[in-house]
Amino acid sequence: MAKTTHAGYRCTECGWTTLKWVGRCGECQQWGTVTESAAVTPARTVAAAAPIRAAQPITTIDTADAPRRTSGVGEFDRVLGGGIVPGAAILLSGEPGVGKSTLLLEVAARSAREGRRVLYASAEESLGQVRLRAERTGALHDELYLASETDLATVLGHVDDTAPELLIVDSVQTVSSGLVDGVAGHPTQVREVASTLIRVAKERDLPVVIVGHVTKDGQIAGPRLLEHLVDVVCQFEGDRHTSLRFVRALKNRFGPTDEVGCFDMGGEGISEVPDPSALFLGHGEPVPGTCVTIALEGRRAIPVEVQALTLASSGPNPRRVVSGVDSARVAMILAVLEKRRIVTTSDKDVYVSTVGGVRLTEPAADLAIAIAVAGAVSERAVPRHVAAVGELSLAGEIRPVTRAPQRASEATRMGYRTLIDSSSKTLAGAVADLRARVTDSVDRPDF
Repeated sequence: MAKTTHAGYRCTECGWTTLKWVGRCGECQQWGTVTESAAVTPARTVAAAAPIRAAQPITTIDTADAPRRTSGVGEFDRVLGGGIVPGAAILLSGEPGVGKSTLLLEVAARSAREGRRVLYASAEESLGQVRLRAERTGALHDELYLASETDLATVLGHVDDTAPELLIVDSVQTVSSGLVDGVAGHPTQVREVASTLIRVAKERDLPVVIVGHVTKDGQIAGPRLLEHLVDVVCQFEGDRHTSLRFVRALKNRFGPTDEVGCFDMGGEGISEVPDPSALFLGHGEPVPGTCVTIALEGRRAIPVEVQALTLASSGPNPRRVVSGVDSARVAMILAVLEKRRIVTTSDKDVYVSTVGGVRLTEPAADLAIAIAVAGAVSERAVPRHVAAVGELSLAGEIRPVTRAPQRASEATRMGYRTLIDSSSKTLAGAVADLRARVTDSVDRPDF
């Protein structure tokens, strides 16, 4: 009789194993996630199995890309690398209310219009609720099938009955399997449900889109193993106070991870924004305290307007208020402006913001922020045909930025004839370059 051995303990979050029980996982540092693994009986001998397909030299393997099917939503296809690959498991996560279900219902409807049968399994809403949203967004089609189920076996039964070409499960945290213990949303349940759906996807060449919840700190809820199992991980982002939404690929086995899809969320559903440049630019005549920079969202270069406002401070500590930019970088830029004697801001309240609710996180916007603040202090307006791109160092130098040719090409396409960049060498040089091109708002000769 074979001797049964203890398998030890395993972390339900990341899969880390140990022979002794510990309260905290040694890999992911989570508390209370290490549980006892099932006992195993080692086999006396392991028979070699005949391989189904012979191993091939790597040089003889075809490098042709996997066939793709369009989802009907161009911006979503852009993020996925050109379309949905048959058998792919796609995880879409995002904060509550950001519009995950609305986006996937639109994907389901457009795929159905392309002649592919789609099964939308909702474990969070009833059939009537999904139908009402579909009527409001115009997502009705006879090839779009709905199922409101929380049991995994029942969902798989619907898959057998309808034989879809695309399966959408909303969400993985609300579906449970009777094969494992625990309530829906428990790490064990999430792992079992995801593993089963992915196995079905691979066996049937059925693309599966899984909706995932996020925690309070923005991480995908459930075990970390979930992100390793799926082929594509997409993050749906957006501010509730604005209609703009972004889809980013955090992981993609079939394409790049630096693409971004832009959407506009309205009362009639979600719509694509193929060219979002106009959303982040002001209108009308140039005014002091504004400057345009060319930001990168994934591979997409987008002109974004930075606005600055300065007021004489009435207190001992001037205010620094920012929106859409990093407060630490703004404080650094103000220090450089003061030290290099461009303008004085130590006695002024400074407000810096972006247009359209976009958030600038890259240092390439430093130069535009500095020019906007300098213009606000000196009451000089930058012409509409001027844009600025560059990282500002503490020494006042302007450093080159990544993908400068792409930014310059986008600036030219949008009508910006002059691009102030690292060719000016220093911030003082950039201000000097602007003096010949500036619109004087108060009849003064200099910027």
